[in-house]
Amino acid sequence: MQEALALPTFDDVVDAASRIDGVAHRTPVLSSRTFDERIGGSVFFKCENFQRMGAFKFRGAYNAISHFDAQARAGGVITYSSGNHAQAIALSAKLAGIRATIVMPKDAPAAKVEATKGYGGEIVFYDRYTEDRDAIGRRLAQERGMTLIPPYDHPHVMAGQGTVAKELIEEAGPLDVLVVCLGGGGLLSGCALSAAALSPSCEIIGVEPEAGNDGQQSLARGEIVRIDPPRTIADGAATAFLGNYTFPVIQRLVSRIETVSDAQLIETMRFFAQRMKMVVEPTGCLAAAAVMHGIVPARGKRVGVIVSGGNVDLPRYAEFIA
Repeated sequence: MQEALALPTFDDVVDAASRIDGVAHRTPVLSSRTFDERIGGSVFFKCENFQRMGAFKFRGAYNAISHFDAQARAGGVITYSSGNHAQAIALSAKLAGIRATIVMPKDAPAAKVEATKGYGGEIVFYDRYTEDRDAIGRRLAQERGMTLIPPYDHPHVMAGQGTVAKELIEEAGPLDVLVVCLGGGGLLSGCALSAAALSPSCEIIGVEPEAGNDGQQSLARGEIVRIDPPRTIADGAATAFLGNYTFPVIQRLVSRIETVSDAQLIETMRFFAQRMKMVVEPTGCLAAAAVMHGIVPARGKRVGVIVSGGNVDLPRYAEFIA
């Protein structure tokens, strides 16, 4: 019989908030009259594109490393990531004075690779369509005596990401709906813990790319569904399955999961650039795109939208919004 996992709680989010206080940015909550008029509701954008290293991932990475004991610190940290968690672990490790190795796909955005190197991370490349990053990470962790901190399926990572919604609700007040992008589920599960505790009547909705709707399938089936690595411009959400820690929390607290197309993501990127003067990466537009295109109805409601990050190659970004 499999041992039950010790899932994180809102108390863990509160603990994470104290650990990242003064290190992570308390990012702005912005609104747009144009957006509100378009959807007929009041939307509060939690802008993690202004977080350190440009995405919410810094919260979970820093929280996880802050729990390391002396032995773990001596060995260093290893992870696998297409980019934002890679940068987050590299920066958090640099701040903690420990070494970091990151397993990254060969086709990861150049800006994310360069930033990860810039923060001092050692990069090991792999092919996301033919190789198993988890297997590579576990093998290297064992060989090098490092601690593996996966991008989403880890209680300390989930608790750190939950501080995003905690801050949003503290600033904006109770919400009718909270909309969160979904890749592996670290952000959605963590934010769900905060919303359930601080705004109990709030409906929590996840949004993933049309090409990678494993979360939607998993929720419908009541078990983790694995798909082939999806091909989508939302590289941060190009995951093939939810986590053993993230899925039970999502199953318990999230009402539904919707999907948006790459074309809808591009239109939303363009809106952020033109009307709110913000650079937002495709993955960071998932939640906003679902609200903007009426996939998540918002008329007459107070809606929280997590803008998860802004790390995108500028030449590619220029192509997207041209």
